[in-house]
Amino acid sequence: MSFVIPAVPQVSLPVVGSSDRFPVRRVYCVGRNYVEHAKEMGFTGREPPFFFLKPADAIVVVNAGETALVPYPVLTKDYQHEIEMVVAIGSGGKNIKAADAHKHIYGYGVGLDMTRRDLQAEQKKLGRPWCIGKAFDHAAPCGPITPVAQAGDVANADIAIQVNGKDRQRSNLSKLIWNIGETIEHISNAWELQPGDLIYSGTPEGVAAVVAGDTLVGTVTGLTSISVKII
Repeated sequence: MSFVIPAVPQVSLPVVGSSDRFPVRRVYCVGRNYVEHAKEMGFTGREPPFFFLKPADAIVVVNAGETALVPYPVLTKDYQHEIEMVVAIGSGGKNIKAADAHKHIYGYGVGLDMTRRDLQAEQKKLGRPWCIGKAFDHAAPCGPITPVAQAGDVANADIAIQVNGKDRQRSNLSKLIWNIGETIEHISNAWELQPGDLIYSGTPEGVAAVVAGDTLVGTVTGLTSISVKII
């Protein structure tokens, strides 16, 4: 097959223990999925889950043992980190039940949902979509995917991010409002999940701004940590 313009290369992530890579199709993100973060953003209770998407080419691939360089984005003066555990879908489906969701998961990774918070807040006030605050270039750094069999007890894993060596966010995956199975059920009721989809599962409390020169290290117990430097 030939194209009238050069085809965009396939976005992919390294896989722990393999030379093969995980091809990325879509990036789904879950909003306000930890109780304390919901409170931090002015909300309480177990509200129905909601989702937004980032383009696959917003991913910054963070290789194991390396520090990826992430440019400070244009138009913002409030650029914030959100540490998240990422679910990599291995087999797709519609209307997947929470109890069966594990059958569709290939593995897990550590990701950052970087946010132009001031732009997001401005669009919220106007009742407009806030893609400009979430779906910009380099907005989704992500580390290697660890296959399920090697990932351990993800449901009870600790999740944290340090900025310049100091804790900013620290919690546990058991504190998700909607757990991974429930999240997959909700998403697959609205979209047909496909192999290669990623789900950013939500961030705990402690989101805050970063500036050029900051180094961020994100961890989830049992998974490969990620390190990025804002330039």
